Amino acid sequence: MKYSRQHLNRSVKISGRGFCAALIVVMGFGFVLSAMPPAQAQTLVVLHTFTGKKDGGNPLGGLVQDPSANLYGTTYGGGTAGLGTLFKLDPTGKETVLHNFAGKTDGAYPWSGPYRDAAGNLYGTGEAGGKFHYGAAYKWTAGKETVLYSFPGTKGGGYPFDGVVRDSAGNIYTTLWKGGAHGYGGVFKLTPSGKPSILYNFEGLTDGGYPYDSLILDSANNLYGTTYWGGTSAEAGVVFKLDPTGKETVLYTFKGGNDGANPWSSLVRDSAGNLYGTTFSGGTAGYGVVFKLDTSGVETVLHSFQGGSDGENPVAGLTMDASGNLFGTTYYGGTSDFGTVFEVDSSGTETVLYSLSLI
Repeated sequence: MKYSRQHLNRSVKISGRGFCAALIVVMGFGFVLSAMPPAQAQTLVVLHTFTGKKDGGNPLGGLVQDPSANLYGTTYGGGTAGLGTLFKLDPTGKETVLHNFAGKTDGAYPWSGPYRDAAGNLYGTGEAGGKFHYGAAYKWTAGKETVLYSFPGTKGGGYPFDGVVRDSAGNIYTTLWKGGAHGYGGVFKLTPSGKPSILYNFEGLTDGGYPYDSLILDSANNLYGTTYWGGTSAEAGVVFKLDPTGKETVLYTFKGGNDGANPWSSLVRDSAGNLYGTTFSGGTAGYGVVFKLDTSGVETVLHSFQGGSDGENPVAGLTMDASGNLFGTTYYGGTSDFGTVFEVDSSGTETVLYSLSLI
């Protein structure tokens, strides 16, 4: 299996006020790219090239956008301490480093991009650092970063690879890759008053284990996510739902064959409650799939990646437009084997929009 943790193209986002604008792609190789939408010629423009020094390097996470079209993200490395940065890009691609992660005092190696609230505050996690070296959750506001919580490891959980979501009451949620009561990770909750709890501890069996992805919330504050491992004997991962009390329901267990295996990325949810996502492996050729899971738990494989020019091993999550078209990236494949940007329309037809290469 091809895999390099520090060089993953983690996300594709949409820039502008609508989907007639541009695709914005964060590449772990050190670029932020802008791609014209499907109705126009497929060209990519480099918005910013990271040097790996004070401006940061290896951006693995997704981007968020404010009403002025400024983009906010993180780099896994670089910065003044070499432990990552929180940055802002204006619409012209000019970068401002908002924060340099320093390790024990405030976290290190942010794997995922930030969450932005309506007031412009940014929230996120570092997979390492913090007081106990097992990661930290942070808040950035008005030019200052504050550590909200340092993960203690072991039964308290640690290594929050992915970012946070925040509900209407101000509670913050994230997934923990390891630790918890059974050692297989968990779902963490932090109240506005700073009270921490593990809302759910994965057992690594039928309920899943080792979640990498960020969570999504519905209007009733139910959480949805995936685990990379666990499930049935195939150990190919699950799609799960947690209600506000922490009760888990396994919505789907991957069998590890044509239906996909080892989901790595976050889900998206449409207005009817259907869930969409990707798996890193499985499918008819073993290179991963794009899937749909309806409200009754029936999975439909929308596309199985065939490798080569079609793309291989999607790690990033999906973005959905108003017509139900899905956009994403693959880590490998394409004409140069550096990944692709793809679209899967509402009928399940895939189009490779762009084959990525080192520029």
